[in-house]
Amino acid sequence: MKENGPKRAVTGVLVKVLLHRRDERGMSLEPHASRCVRRGEVHELVTTDHRETEAGARIDRVGFLGFAEMSCAGVLDRGDEFWLGDRFVGTLLGFDACHFPNHYNILIARAEVVTGADLALTPETPVAFRPAPDTNVAFGAENAPKATFVSAPSAQ
Repeated sequence: MKENGPKRAVTGVLVKVLLHRRDERGMSLEPHASRCVRRGEVHELVTTDHRETEAGARIDRVGFLGFAEMSCAGVLDRGDEFWLGDRFVGTLLGFDACHFPNHYNILIARAEVVTGADLALTPETPVAFRPAPDTNVAFGAENAPKATFVSAPSAQ
């Protein structure tokens, strides 16, 4: 039975760039595969190379991109694609609620952990969570989008 129908992208803008990373952060993956966000809410964007989706999975290796203000309300689902402008960054892994109700940590799975500095981010950079090509497919390495991850600019 197909449960999920089409949805719109959730967009916003970066309001603060973060530069740090942690190898033993100890975030805990929420049991929910989706969360609703409201227009005007601010949430933290975090990259990780972890792939576990079990409720309570410990997420240690993280890179902080920054905080983004949501420009429209919508539903964020595990497996959604995350974009910075026209650059694909990774796939929504899930949520950590250690700071909720202030904000969620939105965890973005990608091959390598990066920070806002690594990607040369600036405030007002557009962000978007776009529906996965098949919104009824469970997240997993074999189902991850086949797009190329954006690389950090090379330091020459």
